[in-house]
Amino acid sequence: MEYGIIGLLVLAADIYAIIQILSSGASTAAKIVWTLVILILPVLGFIIWLIAGPKSSAASI
Repeated sequence: MEYGIIGLLVLAADIYAIIQILSSGASTAAKIVWTLVILILPVLGFIIWLIAGPKSSAASI
């Protein structure tokens, strides 16, 4: 049962990331690459996207 809950959390995180990617202002190629990375490597892809993907406007000076 624990694996089902963990899988559901991973699925929810991946869906959130894909929605954020598709609604971002990034180029179409970048959107495709990030989406493929998350679909091929669900857990690792999400972690990489979380670290390298989203750019906050507050972070830029």
